[in-house]
Amino acid sequence: MSGDEQVPFADALRSVQSLLLSGPDLEDLLAKVADVAAKIVEPPASCGITTRYDGEPVTLVASDPRAALIDERQYSLREGPCLDALDSGAAVEVPDQERDRRWSRYGVAAQELGVKASLALPLVVDGSTIGVLNLYGYDRPDTFSEADRERAVAYADQAARTLALAARSVRQSQLGAELEQALASRSVIDQALGVLMGQQRCDARTAFELLRRHSQNNNRKLRDVAADLVAKLTGQPAVDSRAFESGLERRPGSGDAGA
Repeated sequence: MSGDEQVPFADALRSVQSLLLSGPDLEDLLAKVADVAAKIVEPPASCGITTRYDGEPVTLVASDPRAALIDERQYSLREGPCLDALDSGAAVEVPDQERDRRWSRYGVAAQELGVKASLALPLVVDGSTIGVLNLYGYDRPDTFSEADRERAVAYADQAARTLALAARSVRQSQLGAELEQALASRSVIDQALGVLMGQQRCDARTAFELLRRHSQNNNRKLRDVAADLVAKLTGQPAVDSRAFESGLERRPGSGDAGA
């Protein structure tokens, strides 16, 4: 029996690790993590993944609408196993929701939503709790066996590291894209300043003030105003001058060596 139990768990871990290789966005990654988590226990549960955003708990993704609803009920009541796990960084189990007395208002709401047992597992990275993986069972009290708990804890640990890696990758990608955009914008603005300085016979500070004033008066981005100005006064669209340095642009008439 133990061999049968380990096969789906091993598959689950492999599926989480392979998610990054398939290149989904972070939301898709989280949705797949929640879906796999719901299926590593027997009978299958439902799963919600909670984190904090602007200081408030939010459900990033859920394997089904009921899991999201149970999560949200805890947020609105400001009590429940999910929030305790998020605050403490420790796992919180509810073997029998009907008999549990820790959260009076949530306890009533959970029973109304059909929860028989639940397991809230913190997602911890470098000692910090980045979220909680919530499992809700609806079939019977004591839904989660010892083997279920062991698999769920190990899966949560793997999921936390995978999600942290994915989030870091997304942040780096966004930062890189933002940096590239900023550098390209700077190049176009510098070209516009040069054109203005020649046209108005003014210094760089005055040219920038002229450009900025036009941007504000027309409620347009400075880069767009600069690009339009360069195109209008030179008859050619503004380009990112870094392309010349990297050799991506050919000088007119350069051609091939044998031409």
